[in-house]
Amino acid sequence: MTLDEFAPIGALLLLSLILGVVALNLSLLFGPRKANSRKTAPYESGMVPIGPAVRRLPVRFWLITVLFILFDVEVVFFFPWVVIFRDLGVYGLAVMGVFFIILTVGLLYEWKKGALEWD
Repeated sequence: MTLDEFAPIGALLLLSLILGVVALNLSLLFGPRKANSRKTAPYESGMVPIGPAVRRLPVRFWLITVLFILFDVEVVFFFPWVVIFRDLGVYGLAVMGVFFIILTVGLLYEWKKGALEWD
């Protein structure tokens, strides 16, 4: 491998860095300079805000979000397996079967604990 093969990657990184610096400087140049009470007031569709702008969310929202990301990322592992399914044979099928069983047991556990209930 020569360094010529990495030139497009280097050019992309350099272009990204330049674009980021330019965007940051433009926002500093044209952005708001002084905050006043009108600029820092919370905005709710033109209505006078009711209550604080920051509210605490129940832990259940975070739990469902983490579970979604967990199962979503694990399902992504199925795609490469499907692409080379024929090359893996019975061994690949057995390993993915064990992986799928573990996912299913985890999902059933969370379901039984009530983590998927939306009250």
